[in-house]
Amino acid sequence: MKLDYIKTLKVGTAFAIIMVFWTAYDYVVPLLLENAYGLSNMWRGFIMGLDNLLSLFLLPLFGKLSDKTNTKYGKRTPYIVLGTIASVLLMVFVPVSANGQLKKAMALRQEITQTWVDGYTYVDDSGKTYDAEALYTMLFEKGKENSDYCDHAYLKLNGIDSLDDYLKIALNPYKNPDGSDSLNKKGEITLSDGYVKFVKPGINTFASNQVNNTITMRNAGSLAAYMVVLLLVLIVMATYRSPAVALMPDVTPKPLRSQANAMINLAGGAGGAISFIIYTVVLLINPTGYIAIFICVAAAMLALLAAFLLLVKEPKLVEECRVICEEYGISNDEDMPIKSDDGALLSGNVEEVNKLKKAKLTSFILILASIFMWFMGYNAVTSNLSIYITRTLNLSAGLGGVISGVSMGISAIAFIPVGYLAVKIGRRKSIMMGFAFAVVSFILVFFFAANPGSAVIYLFTIFYLIAGFGLIIANVNTFPMVVELSSTDSVGKYTGLYYTATMSAQAITPFIAGIVMDKFGNKYLFLYSTICVVIAILLMVFVKHGDSKAVPPKSKLEMLGAGDD
Repeated sequence: MKLDYIKTLKVGTAFAIIMVFWTAYDYVVPLLLENAYGLSNMWRGFIMGLDNLLSLFLLPLFGKLSDKTNTKYGKRTPYIVLGTIASVLLMVFVPVSANGQLKKAMALRQEITQTWVDGYTYVDDSGKTYDAEALYTMLFEKGKENSDYCDHAYLKLNGIDSLDDYLKIALNPYKNPDGSDSLNKKGEITLSDGYVKFVKPGINTFASNQVNNTITMRNAGSLAAYMVVLLLVLIVMATYRSPAVALMPDVTPKPLRSQANAMINLAGGAGGAISFIIYTVVLLINPTGYIAIFICVAAAMLALLAAFLLLVKEPKLVEECRVICEEYGISNDEDMPIKSDDGALLSGNVEEVNKLKKAKLTSFILILASIFMWFMGYNAVTSNLSIYITRTLNLSAGLGGVISGVSMGISAIAFIPVGYLAVKIGRRKSIMMGFAFAVVSFILVFFFAANPGSAVIYLFTIFYLIAGFGLIIANVNTFPMVVELSSTDSVGKYTGLYYTATMSAQAITPFIAGIVMDKFGNKYLFLYSTICVVIAILLMVFVKHGDSKAVPPKSKLEMLGAGDD
């Protein structure tokens, strides 16, 4: 028995629709919240976690509803179609609702940050007036408490030991240390490397605080309107995520689900790549072109929906899966004769059956707990990635998108071999390997890629690639482990429980990570994430059920030809 890769990729178009939206959402919405509202890391994290908070209730609900749905189009297809259309109609209003606020905020940022203008002064929200020197002195002093304003440890590493050394760079933003003009490759005068690395991140942080204090807090109606629109979009998106993901187990025999999930993730990666191309191109042309991004994303979702309807006939695929399972003696139901791991039939032994059911329940809880901690760690990074890249590494949003896209593209190559890896060594070991890659990556970023600089850009990209590879190994196998313990009539329910674990983590971790970043500095995001993923590894160690099982032979001849792996 072999997986039909083409058929599985067709089914994956449903997941591609979802990933087009979420890839853009995770990267663009934090930028919009930062640039338009100047929210702190904590409050931005709170808003980024709202979709996951809603999903805690909506994903299990709609997963269970789709289990009980019976139409001529199938269980899942009606939810996918109606949910996609509704989300497309609403999502364009997300950036539109913030556009007026964004224009005011960008004007204030320009007023604050252009300290080289003759006669520069700025009056802050408390009424205090700063000239350029006073402003930079204030940032230098605040940096002793929060490195986001001025990273003193980084200054010392580069031989900048005093306020005078710092001010020499800050007050001469277009001059090199030797007094010559700072020029780019075209020979045009540009901000010096020293200013970009040592000064600009701090003044941008101050500008964000001023946007929040002087515009957002005095015009709460704009943020409220934005939140209403955002919540409506998130509610609609939650209605069809579980049905879309549950479609793969519906049409795939259990032994092939890790490989199938790899293909589904590959399709989702293609959807994410479409989104990445959209927002990267738009942001390189216009750093605040959020309306154009969401219009293009909506168009891409509709195009993928059309492809899904043309390529996927759900009832036909479900019937084909039933026939294959019958042919090979496989059951996708939990309510079948229960066997122990060594193949012994336990149906007649009530005590052993109950013991095995209890062990499976324990493993199920541990799997969900491990997944929860994994997403606590990884989503803390992804939900703050665009902010970390633009504020800590001081890169443009467009260049940050390129880094994200490179990671996405290179990691996608691993989808198919990762599916085979689970067959060879098992899902649990594969997941732990993926977690380990992420831990290594986050530790390396914390120690070696937490300050602006040309070399750091390359280091961060490499380290993020390592984390991306770990993400793929883990995500390809976690969902199949959960639905391995489900039955045909409970796939949607178990899918909903899987998303309860992932979304509950994603609901709270941006908020907690934001507190960590506000208190200790942005680079501590990666230390926080490391701790979470290490806990996920420890939990996965104790999981005993849900791993992939060998594909049974169809006939005696096939059994004779089977070799030991």
